[in-house]
Amino acid sequence: MNVKKVVAVVLFISIAIFSIYVSYLLRFEFNIPDDFFNELVKHLPLIVFTKLLVFWYFNFFRGWWRFVSIYDALNIIRSSFISTFFIMVYLYLIYGFYKMPRSAFIIDLLLFTILIFILRVSPRLFKESYGKFLGEKVTKKRVLIVGAGSAGQMIAREIKDNDKLHAEVVGFVDDDERKIKTRILGIPVIGSTKEIPIIAKDDEIDEIVIAIPSASKEEMQRIVEKCREAAVGYKIIPGFGEILEGKLSVNRIRDVEIEDLLGRPPIKLKLAEIEQYLKDKVVLVTGAGGSIGGEIARQVSRYSPKNLIILDIAETPLFFIENYLKSSKNDLNLTTIIGDVKNIVKMEQLFKSYKPDIVIHAAAYKHVPMMELNPDEAIWNNIFGTKVIADLSCKYEVDKFILISTDKAVNPTNIMGATKRIAELYIKTFPDDLKTKFIIVRFGNVLGSNGSVIPIFKEQIKNGGPVTVTHPEVTRYFMTIPEAVQLVLQAGGIGKGGELFLLDMGEPVKILKLAEEMIRLSNFEPYKEIDIVFTGLRPGEKLYEELLLDEEGSTKTEYDKIWIAKQQPIDKDIVLNVINDLLEKSGSLNLSEIKDIMRRLIPTLK
Repeated sequence: MNVKKVVAVVLFISIAIFSIYVSYLLRFEFNIPDDFFNELVKHLPLIVFTKLLVFWYFNFFRGWWRFVSIYDALNIIRSSFISTFFIMVYLYLIYGFYKMPRSAFIIDLLLFTILIFILRVSPRLFKESYGKFLGEKVTKKRVLIVGAGSAGQMIAREIKDNDKLHAEVVGFVDDDERKIKTRILGIPVIGSTKEIPIIAKDDEIDEIVIAIPSASKEEMQRIVEKCREAAVGYKIIPGFGEILEGKLSVNRIRDVEIEDLLGRPPIKLKLAEIEQYLKDKVVLVTGAGGSIGGEIARQVSRYSPKNLIILDIAETPLFFIENYLKSSKNDLNLTTIIGDVKNIVKMEQLFKSYKPDIVIHAAAYKHVPMMELNPDEAIWNNIFGTKVIADLSCKYEVDKFILISTDKAVNPTNIMGATKRIAELYIKTFPDDLKTKFIIVRFGNVLGSNGSVIPIFKEQIKNGGPVTVTHPEVTRYFMTIPEAVQLVLQAGGIGKGGELFLLDMGEPVKILKLAEEMIRLSNFEPYKEIDIVFTGLRPGEKLYEELLLDEEGSTKTEYDKIWIAKQQPIDKDIVLNVINDLLEKSGSLNLSEIKDIMRRLIPTLK
């Protein structure tokens, strides 16, 4: 027990003794009869111990020196009533209140509650009233908080309470007219977000904290632009997705990232639906060392699977995701396997030994130019690897098999997209009436994945440029990794077998605009301080991506961001013949011959 807590306990005991003694004095008009006093002394240890025990149980002594909230006040009242109730019941049942006046305990209840509350608030009142006159004078950072809602108030409270931050909240800005010119937590709401540049100058603001986790993409872009005009540093609190992973605090405030400016409204999930098919199940995630596979493993771990099996051929990223899962969830039954999805013998051993209920197949090669140069590896990993895992899922009767696919599988012009489309077609060859339900989830680019455009741009900006963009008109769909995985898991929950789900990627983003915005977020001016160079489209690359084939169309599900593609019937024999021919010919490394075989299924392939 630390010194502060010992002091708090000693003061608590002193107040308990003082309160009951004064209550007796008031009850007997300051003349306590000896026999009554003797009985009080006899039972005093019980009275004090009961109060201490009840208050300790309700965490009264936790965070003793932190700020006092309404919850603290209610907790004091609740603890006082419960402890007094226990004391009076005990005295009645054991002693029949012999020489123990009930009215004195009622007085004690009121007096003790008031005194304990005064004790609870006094450290904060003292600090706020006299703290600034004590000790060394420290220059405090002047902070303006954007958003006077609950998130902004939480940040303001912590800044006020924590002297080690050396910061003070000068005020809030908020676009709710009812809040402007009012005071919240004693802090003025100075104006609206439009006035940020003026307020920052007039009030000598050192840093702006954006505390609106529900802000739309357009709102966030407008606020960031105003912060730039103010020419002071600005940071942001986590969005809803990040807040779910940990408590909101000053320590979670971070720099504004490009993901914040491309943000979308929070996803409304049916967590019970996801939990129903993951809880107490053996879940296998292939490609768990990758960006998507790793996030799938992280999110699946929250639903208490019976055993989470993470599989990847790359040991280093698998090591990191294993460490994360072990440190973040102590009770997780985790199995880590280094292996190749193309290794039939090892995969068979895995299925036979662990008998997975759910398989989420995320293992795939994804880099378009690299797969153009290595078509054999794309075929073996993306097609044959999928075939191995799908066949074993069927053989060992797993409940659900979920294939992670890509928008590059739609009208593909490159090897990578073509292999993913053929993998989709192979999954469609399984009948819908099997015990194993086969589901495909297709989506576009995810922000910040390994080797994607955003980390590349960050590295180029860090090195002083230039930032390379393939074409001024190239566009891509983007979604954050956590959002994509949330929707994948939700789609898995509603899938009955045979569906190809599409995730709503929103509006496509111009890569040029993305590059320009990232340069500005790094406090540089595009084309002046950091140049942008156009390198031309790479082999197999398209100007834009699609989520649907022309003949597919889609229908809406009950979830706003999940759609089902209306698929056309396929010829199973043609699909299987093409796959067999590809596996046979891929070793020849004859790209022209390989593409000719693929065109039997993929006429758009160049």
